[in-house]
Parts: sequence; structure tokens; C-alpha cells
Amino acid sequence: MREVCYLIAKDGRVLWSDASASPVALPDSSARWRAIWQLRDQLAEIAHSHPIGPLAFSAEDESTMSAVNAALGRVLRFSIVAPSGMLARVEAQNVHVEPEPPWAATLRAASGMIGKEGPV
Repeated sequence: MREVCYLIAKDGRVLWSDASASPVALPDSSARWRAIWQLRDQLAEIAHSHPIGPLAFSAEDESTMSAVNAALGRVLRFSIVAPSGMLARVEAQNVHVEPEPPWAATLRAASGMIGKEGPV
């Protein structure tokens, strides 16, 4: 299992992705920051997986979200996909996402995650 990050377009397409070697960490990446900046006009959402949970934003997630929003000068949507579901930060509120977008299943599979219905 590993954490995976997707940069999502306004139309729901995955614009870019990367992954860590760890199920509990997605280290900072200059390539990811470059992709965020280069794709900023198309970018609507940044999603990443928590393959062993929790379905919650970590303190590191919170600081990263603040940094990205400050760099872009606007507020993006941020999402976490975990075995038990999907959580999004929408207008400063955490919202459980149901139904999940099509790319969530792909993110689970790329993470090697075991979902609610078993292995993905």
C-alpha cells in the first residue's frame, strides 16, 4: 500500500498523479508543486489517499492545504480517499462524499487499498 496524490481538473479528469512508497506518508515533492503551479488554471481539486486510514485530514494535510491556497490565491477543494469512504474540504467544511467520483476507485486501486467491499 502507498499514498497516492491526484490533481483533478474542473471537469473531473485526473491531470497529474504521483505516489509515495509509504501507506502513511506522502512526502513533499518539488515535482508536485511544479505540477500544481503549471496546471493552476485547470486545477479544481487535490485528492490523496489514506490507504490504512483515517478518514480525516492530518495536521500536515492542513498546513499543505493552507500553503497551496495561499500560493494560488484561491481556495481549492481537497479530498481524502480512505477504505471507509471519501472526505472533502468544501468551503472550510469537511463533507462526506457520496456518491464518489469515478476517479476515487482508480485512486484506491493505485494505493493498493482494501475498500469497504474488499480488495480493490
